[in-house]
Amino acid sequence: MMPHDTFILVVDDQAEIRDGLTLTLAAAGYHALTAPDGAEALQCLHAHPVHLILADIGMPRMNGYQLYERVRAEPDLVVIPFVFLTARGIDSDIRYGKELGADDYLVKPVEPEDLLAAVAGRLRRVAQLASAAGLTPTRPGDLVPERDPEELQLGALRLSARQRRAWLHHRLLDLSAREFTVLEYLMRRPSAAVPLRELVRISHGLETNDGEAALLLRPLMRLLRRKLGYNAGELGCIESVRSIGYRLIPPA
Repeated sequence: MMPHDTFILVVDDQAEIRDGLTLTLAAAGYHALTAPDGAEALQCLHAHPVHLILADIGMPRMNGYQLYERVRAEPDLVVIPFVFLTARGIDSDIRYGKELGADDYLVKPVEPEDLLAAVAGRLRRVAQLASAAGLTPTRPGDLVPERDPEELQLGALRLSARQRRAWLHHRLLDLSAREFTVLEYLMRRPSAAVPLRELVRISHGLETNDGEAALLLRPLMRLLRRKLGYNAGELGCIESVRSIGYRLIPPA
């Protein structure tokens, strides 16, 4: 990826710092986009191609930690390298930033050479990972995944068997391994009534009767519905089929 094809998002609530970073990046051939806080940064990420994020931590409305969590929760943004650039230089802050999974943690003030070295290194690494994972360019400097043959779609519900992840309206669902297995099995049989014993076989690895299967599946389905955003007592997109089992329909 050449610098002149690369867009860096600089997120900092201090205008003089944004301006200084923009000049440093521009001198190296990068395009800089700027935002004063995490909320505006998200808007920018949804409107423009971005290849790396440089973010402060202490900002109004949405701080750097919150921005990081939002970026990592969205499937279209999760691959973007995220670098904290902050004045918080004590060991506990640095450890926390790295434990979150950020790609790097730089402490202000940072020398321009060190900043550019970190940027180039992270961009090089993500390009290597993209190549190894079979990603292809769709426009200069923009890498996106090829169509995942193991990706399932049912209305606003999307699931990647390869990544073991599922999203509803682009929101990453926090599913246990068993919940994911059941959801995937139902998504592969949309609108079909799947028998209780069949679901227990794939979710619990058990051969049992309908009565025991119903008891085992009831709390699992209750939790799965809740994680899909339904209130207690609502069936939502997972319908109960009397005397048979469960059926998944496109979520409203």
